[in-house]
Amino acid sequence: MKIGVIGTGVMGSGIINNLLQANYDVFVYNRTKAHAQAVLDRGAVWQDSPRQIASVADVVITMVGYPKDVASQYYGETGIFAGTHAGQIVVDMTTSTPTLAQELAEAGAKQGVTVLDAPVSGGDTGAKNGTLTVMVGGEKVAFDELQPIFKVIAKDTTLFGGAGRGQHAKMANQIMVAGTMLGMAETMSYARAAGLDVNQVLKTLGGGAAQNWSLDNYGPRILADDYAAGFYVKHFIKDLRIALDEATKLQLDLPMTALAEQLYTKLADENKLADAGTQAIVKLWSQFA
Repeated sequence: MKIGVIGTGVMGSGIINNLLQANYDVFVYNRTKAHAQAVLDRGAVWQDSPRQIASVADVVITMVGYPKDVASQYYGETGIFAGTHAGQIVVDMTTSTPTLAQELAEAGAKQGVTVLDAPVSGGDTGAKNGTLTVMVGGEKVAFDELQPIFKVIAKDTTLFGGAGRGQHAKMANQIMVAGTMLGMAETMSYARAAGLDVNQVLKTLGGGAAQNWSLDNYGPRILADDYAAGFYVKHFIKDLRIALDEATKLQLDLPMTALAEQLYTKLADENKLADAGTQAIVKLWSQFA
């Protein structure tokens, strides 16, 4: 099976490397070719446009930044839909809007193409290790057909229903992550202000009820003064705004998520850390500024 992947950022590259390791033929496209060089060196094959990717691949995966980026890869003369063929499966793994996911599924169906929305959780570590969690919306037949691929890149893959449902599940995930990231920042700041050994605190909390993924994965990075992006602040802001927009449509108030969006926006705008990793949220507290 030939797999096309559009987007060779942190997440896309991790996925591509695991597919190559599993001996799949992988074709890639990225807006900046130089950013794809690492996966090209490992055996991926370059294509000049999303349309060309779709014309040579059996399955196409997109992993880009924002909903507008997703749309630009699918539509137009050089877009995916200009090169697809009947019976093909296309998977958008970008965290995007449920509305766009539904639109892509409808557009694909008109061409005999199945489009799944399949955003992921697990960050750069999950992408690198093939242990992502994948939340899928779309047709079950296509979902079942892609199980061999999902098993290469993920530890858990769940179908939540029709088009857009995967994106809704990802919003639920990001709402929880928002809470754990703020909790981590306040926990570590409090521990440092109280004069505790913060590393010891992390180890202790990791064995009790306060244990969570953010604390386990980002706490050690903060203590190592490592704020490189496994997941960008700017992309988390995008996700939080999508979640808040969807909550408004559902007539649901999410005060904690709204606070997280305000704080991460401050981190990006006032602290100029839009391109840092989300763990940089601790820099809003003086103990880590």
